[in-house]
Amino acid sequence: MIRSRETPKIALDTVGCKLNQAETQLLAEQFARAGYRLVSAAGGADVYILNTCTVTHIADHKCRRLLRMAHRRNPDALVVAIGCYAERAPQELAQIDGVDLVLDNGEKPHLLWLLEESGHLSSPVYGQGSAIAHAGFRTRAFIKVHDGCNNFCSYCIVPLVRGREKSTPTAQVVAEVNHRIAEGYKEVVLTGTEIGLYNYEGVNLEGLLQHILTETDVERLRLSSLQPQEISPELIGLWCDKRLCRHFHLSLQSGSDTVLSRMNRRYTVGDYQQAVALIRGMVPEVAITTDIIVGFPGETEKEFEQSYNFCRQMEFARIHVFPYSPRQETQAAQMPNQVEDDVKRERSQRMLALAEESAQNFRQQFLGKTMPVLWEKQSEDGIWSGLTDNYIKVYTRSNKDLTNKLQPVKLVEVNSGGVWGHYPH
Repeated sequence: MIRSRETPKIALDTVGCKLNQAETQLLAEQFARAGYRLVSAAGGADVYILNTCTVTHIADHKCRRLLRMAHRRNPDALVVAIGCYAERAPQELAQIDGVDLVLDNGEKPHLLWLLEESGHLSSPVYGQGSAIAHAGFRTRAFIKVHDGCNNFCSYCIVPLVRGREKSTPTAQVVAEVNHRIAEGYKEVVLTGTEIGLYNYEGVNLEGLLQHILTETDVERLRLSSLQPQEISPELIGLWCDKRLCRHFHLSLQSGSDTVLSRMNRRYTVGDYQQAVALIRGMVPEVAITTDIIVGFPGETEKEFEQSYNFCRQMEFARIHVFPYSPRQETQAAQMPNQVEDDVKRERSQRMLALAEESAQNFRQQFLGKTMPVLWEKQSEDGIWSGLTDNYIKVYTRSNKDLTNKLQPVKLVEVNSGGVWGHYPH
């Protein structure tokens, strides 16, 4: 047990998706409200907690590196690994020098209670803390509305570490949105493994959005990720409400129908194209971002070229590029014709170059326009960064504290990471 006159300091770190970020935010609030001090990973924590990801071997490597780093930084700290990697390979993580506890996804919501009941933490003697003051998540609140997956794409480990689908009760989601607004958050991001399949007692995603827009005063509402088969005129029609962010992360994974079939995805390139056309026809100046896997088992040069050309045709605002990473428990890991690593690297580099070109072209369209920006943080060199509703990263320099301010900014110059904005000082 950690025994100190001072309030124990807790550091929470996250690797992976927005769903993980949402769960980490909930943990941060629980610890803060119980009276613990929340600090950064470099802030001399008594307890370091890493919410892990295992979707690729790169995510695995990052998790192991962060855990070792936390132990080296503070050898006396309690180091805890939770989440999907901990669910998939607990013994692997437990063997890392300095890791004290490994807890799976089912234990994640009860982490605070488990640490106190097991004697690893003693309750603070001081009064309750304030989550919004200490957690460091002051601009965007991530709220989990869905977990688990029934799809079993051939490459994906998520159904095995997250379990079957389950949706959060609608009233609970609405209450959580109102709670976050009361704490001062300006933007809410709805997240989950497959939020397009949200369904609680007959309320689907469209119905959930209607409840939130009607029953809360949220200033900005953003969705984390959808799939093309989940797009409908009725759903997109809700974007007439300006509080809904003009940003759709629409998973693609490949622009080749034959690869999509081997991936066990439930749409074709044509379906994807129709979904994009529908969104762009109904939501002006919308950003559409996506994920692409290169080097999937059996991917030929022709299939890669199909994927590359389709991505160019779609003019995405951002492309997240992933070289295929075999997860041994999945169907794809057993497929013949695994693509060589050097081929994956070459294809990744080509797709990344296209991603940068596409992002630059998208940002270029908005130069000279004034758009609301939600400022998030200031770097050490005094530059502030924030996001437009259509997911353009904006930078400016100001002596004022802009944290959590939603203000109009004129976009004046494209740079490698986003757009430089003129902020009226």
